[in-house]
Amino acid sequence: MRVRVATTALGITAALLAVPACSTHTTGTKTDTAPSARTGKPADAAQKSAALSSPALETRLLDESDLGSGYLRKPERPAQHDDVTVIGCLALSELGGDAATGGTLTFPRKAKVTFTYGASSSEISEELYSDSANKLSDGIGRIFDAMTGCPAYQVVAGGSSIDMASQKLPAPHGLGDERWSQLLTFSTGGRSTVVKQTAIRDGSLLLIVSGSPALVDRHLDKALAKATSAS
Repeated sequence: MRVRVATTALGITAALLAVPACSTHTTGTKTDTAPSARTGKPADAAQKSAALSSPALETRLLDESDLGSGYLRKPERPAQHDDVTVIGCLALSELGGDAATGGTLTFPRKAKVTFTYGASSSEISEELYSDSANKLSDGIGRIFDAMTGCPAYQVVAGGSSIDMASQKLPAPHGLGDERWSQLLTFSTGGRSTVVKQTAIRDGSLLLIVSGSPALVDRHLDKALAKATSAS
């Protein structure tokens, strides 16, 4: 499968998650679906179903004051894309070339922020999307199904080969309406990077937190609370 993705660990992960918002869920099942912790009253349901604009999503992203000391916001850079070949993952190949077309999901209403932590190379990235519950669920669910269905595969990007390993993780219990989680290992040039990625859908809002496993675990609840605070 020839696709175009950003040639960084988090960039490749996000790009492989890029899926047309109008696509339909053809294989697999939704992951860890459970009733929302909210009241379930009609007014709550209507409020949760209303899609948010990109500027509104921006205000719900974490900032340095939410994270604490040691975090520095990383400037957004124009994505550098290379032709990429995915080898050894039939599930990803079956999604077709449109399954990975950029650095973020293709839902039009979106916001993203990335932070570095301390003097280390640790990063944490938060993405927010808003659309109908069905589109969000189908879009993120089918990609997680494909990626976690391939325990090992290879990505060839810009002449470099990256060995990928994926592992499905138990999704955090009781958060939102649906949730997905996985652990990805990127290996190239004798070095490995481990990235945890957890996605939570709450009504018409989709939150994806990616990065160092410890940082994702530390800030996931806080990110969801801020993202849904006015929902």
